[in-house]
Amino acid sequence: MKRPENISKKAQLLKGIGASSWFEIECEKIGYRIKRYSENGILECNRLFTTSEEFNINQEYEFTYVSHCLSCNIIQNNKIITFTTKEYDD
Repeated sequence: MKRPENISKKAQLLKGIGASSWFEIECEKIGYRIKRYSENGILECNRLFTTSEEFNINQEYEFTYVSHCLSCNIIQNNKIITFTTKEYDD
């Protein structure tokens, strides 16, 4: 699938049945900003997430299932790290 022009080179495509999504994560002072885009590049959510687990944004990682606008899972060092948000908007 071709990356839409507005999607960062750091974003990862998580392929799904019926629909796929692009995910991007950035470090902020009090958590991690995770953005999810449709496969066509439409921003679907942009929220602040936190995790109680150890995560190093400078090491290799991969978004995995189940990931959506309320919870995201990332594999790093063969471990699944769960990120959650308390920001709920439609």
